[in-house]
Amino acid sequence: MAEDAAKPDERPKPGVLKLCSQEGKIPGKSPKEKAENILKYGGCGIEFGGLSVDRAKQIKKELEGTGVGIAALCCGYYPLIDPDEEKRKKGAEDLKRALEGAGEAGSTGVIFVPAFNNHPQLPWFEGRKVLIDMLGPVGEHAKKLGTRVLMEPLNRGEARFLNLLAQASSICRDVKSDGIGLMGDFYHMYIEETSDEGAFLSGGKYCHHVHLASRIRVLPGQDHLREPNKEERSFVSGFRGLKRIGYQDYCSLECGTIGKDAEEIPKSFAFLKKQWDEAVV
Repeated sequence: MAEDAAKPDERPKPGVLKLCSQEGKIPGKSPKEKAENILKYGGCGIEFGGLSVDRAKQIKKELEGTGVGIAALCCGYYPLIDPDEEKRKKGAEDLKRALEGAGEAGSTGVIFVPAFNNHPQLPWFEGRKVLIDMLGPVGEHAKKLGTRVLMEPLNRGEARFLNLLAQASSICRDVKSDGIGLMGDFYHMYIEETSDEGAFLSGGKYCHHVHLASRIRVLPGQDHLREPNKEERSFVSGFRGLKRIGYQDYCSLECGTIGKDAEEIPKSFAFLKKQWDEAVV
């Protein structure tokens, strides 16, 4: 065996496709009803917004025995790269509180955006250093709770600070905490990344959540309904990347729908499963 060949126990596990959706897209008056519907559509998880510890306990109890898991919590912006030090400190404390709900829920992590374009923010090099310093203690807090902070790179039209999975991955590497990770969003990746497969490979072991959306930010497989003369958004390259890193976490719908969710989500999930099968490694 070549010296640089991976040992059997060092190779990534086979990647899995665990489809889910943000809570608001799934019909149902309660988490349990939504769980029943997501299973019917072919999924196995739900992505919620921020949860208090009490609300997390309630939802976990309602989902008990359904076979549906709680994916990442979409919490958004915390001002960890704000020029104002006091705002950064408050942002870190707020993020820690959000992690407590995620930990109680058994969630994959808290999705975090360092800054949108309209927020005050430090320039890249200074902001990166400050963010690494801020995330160290927050990451250890997340680790104790059994969850993570998940940085989300966005396209430059929405956020100029963090646009590529490689940028987020380098921050995770330098923080050196298992409580810090990242996620990829196919919509933003379509705009910013040169290769979906390459992007996920650069995210590697730090990647613990994925957002699914078509090129025009509707359900995967629906591009042709609005733009019939343009090529359908392919997920094969990205799925190949996820398979190569042995991805084990959720892929969640974050997009609009042309038509009714109850009718169109099952079609989209079937489309995604076919694309996953086509992503041969």
